[in-house]
Amino acid sequence: MKFTTIATLALLTSSLVASSLATDAKKAGLKAIPSSTTELLKLIDNPKNPITPKKIELGKKLFFEPRISKSGLISCNTCHNLADGGDDGLSAAVGHKWTVNPHHLGSPTVFNAVFFDSQFWDGRDPDLEKQAQGPILAAPEMAATKEHVVKTVTSMPEYVADFKNAYGAGVKINYEKITDTIATFERTLVTPSAFDDYLNGNENAMTATQKKGLKIFIDTGCATCHTGIAIGGSMNAFNITATYKYMNVGDFKGDKNGMVKVPTLRNITQTAPYFHNGQIWSLKDAIKEMGRIQLGKKISNKDAASIEEFLKALDGRKGHIILPTLPASTSTTPKPDIN
Repeated sequence: MKFTTIATLALLTSSLVASSLATDAKKAGLKAIPSSTTELLKLIDNPKNPITPKKIELGKKLFFEPRISKSGLISCNTCHNLADGGDDGLSAAVGHKWTVNPHHLGSPTVFNAVFFDSQFWDGRDPDLEKQAQGPILAAPEMAATKEHVVKTVTSMPEYVADFKNAYGAGVKINYEKITDTIATFERTLVTPSAFDDYLNGNENAMTATQKKGLKIFIDTGCATCHTGIAIGGSMNAFNITATYKYMNVGDFKGDKNGMVKVPTLRNITQTAPYFHNGQIWSLKDAIKEMGRIQLGKKISNKDAASIEEFLKALDGRKGHIILPTLPASTSTTPKPDIN
């Protein structure tokens, strides 16, 4: 009886500690991706352009469609590779004619971008619909024009039929409708993780090592900026207590107020290199540098390793994406232009 009582007390104590940590995480502003599909849809849907299966499938085709770029080689997936971390794994994005981003900025991940408060490193666009319009037209990226994109899509009867099926027979296929459809697909790129399972009540979803790392993450102050469902994604000041040691690589200084979008930590183990200009390849080193420049703290190797273990719990479950079969070009489809 005595043994049973001791075992029960030990189990109860362990449960209370776990519950306390989950509560602390929520108090720190960390939020879980809802386990309920209904609740999740409320968060990711756009009332102005509701998500439907037909829009998702059409948006997926367009996301993988390279012919909307000037060269006919670059698709959204080129810089936001869904087979990996949703980015390109480069220090700076490379676009049309092998042009390196002129500000030496890396491509942020598209996974869970629906949860970001703002898009782009300088936060200039409020949502995925607006964001999707930019890279296609940017000279260093896809280098297309609105006219080229519309002419390309409408030159293929299969795309025209897809738009009618998704939006109705009277749909006007313009540039904004095309990019809105891409954004609809991107809104579904959500990756729930062991961390979400833990916050949603499964106390065994994270390992003891990961829980220890979560506590250090919170106590150190990392959740001051890396918060919300995205564990990032909002605008915050940069270089608060010191200057990032690679600040001279590229000319990016943030928005007009010096604010920079906080990167999501979801799937962070898959999105090296780190920081806006991709100068740090080790996650542990990135953690220590963030502590130095944002918190004024010298994070030890031991604590950095613990935090890194917690971050592994943010590696999410990606939906099974089948590569779409794109329609054949026709005689009126614009020809690739690599100049």
